[in-house]
Amino acid sequence: MNAKERIMYVLNQQQPDRMPCFGANSTVTYDQMEKVQAFWPDAHFDGEAMAKQALAAHTVLGFDAVRVPFCQTFEAEALGCELKPGGTEGIPGIEPRPPYTIDDTPEFPDDFLTRGRIPELLKAVRILKEEVGDEVPIIGGIQGGFSIAAHLLETVFLLKATLRAPEKLPAFIEVGEKAGTMLGQALLDAGADIISCEDMSSSPALLTPQSYQELVLEYQQRQFAALSVPKILHICGKVDSIVEWMGQTGADILSLEPKANSRIAREKCGPNVVLMGGADSATTLYFKSPADIKAECEALIADGIQILAPGCAVAPGTPLENLLTLTEVARAH
Repeated sequence: MNAKERIMYVLNQQQPDRMPCFGANSTVTYDQMEKVQAFWPDAHFDGEAMAKQALAAHTVLGFDAVRVPFCQTFEAEALGCELKPGGTEGIPGIEPRPPYTIDDTPEFPDDFLTRGRIPELLKAVRILKEEVGDEVPIIGGIQGGFSIAAHLLETVFLLKATLRAPEKLPAFIEVGEKAGTMLGQALLDAGADIISCEDMSSSPALLTPQSYQELVLEYQQRQFAALSVPKILHICGKVDSIVEWMGQTGADILSLEPKANSRIAREKCGPNVVLMGGADSATTLYFKSPADIKAECEALIADGIQILAPGCAVAPGTPLENLLTLTEVARAH
């Protein structure tokens, strides 16, 4: 099977030739940059460098998909947030100077898709499509509405408002959802095959399960209903308390960190949702040995993981041999 066939077999509840392996989040590292001679910050701003760097996930790591972009700032920047450059070693972030206050009415710009670095992101997808065709899926990364709202209002303020003034938040979450959805549709038009939605700020580590159900779920459902391709939902941390609702969003794949219990996810979400996950990115993949990585991945597979992946975004200093170990484990299953 080629990579795309392998992933589609899993999505269709069929048995592939082996377990797929790829990242729902960024998998870029300094070692890969050297291999393909594409570096930061260029690959955050230039479509050609971005595509070259993304392709390394397949050509260097042997992963079954390639993914752009490598940060979580494209929508927020286009909505008026101030970008904080990441330099040669880090990823861009958003400055904690939000463009709105809680009493403002957020606006969605008519020229959203031409703003900031979005045109270069779409250019990267078109280049990738020319390179991989229908052999290797292209994953387009977007942000969930709640996480974009966190940039529009500043994360800590938003989280406090979920308790003190929740009635004022839907307008901001709606603008965020519209931004992520519009970008997702544009990524599909450019050639993406799968959409991966990161909604980090809705993690139970930050947000109560009740607030997730009341403020986030509806907008995730709306977003996924508008995107007619396989969808991945990634929420950081131990999501056991909200995973049942995650399974109701319309996501085809739930990307789980090792902190989450995949057996609970299967019980709560039923047999049709595909579970994706793997070694902890911040500890096991970054610090430990290939033997430790194998042991952690084997345990997760035994618990029901169907697509092997880094648990979250990969630290750029992660050793190349550690990521190659993921591919090795997947090929053994």
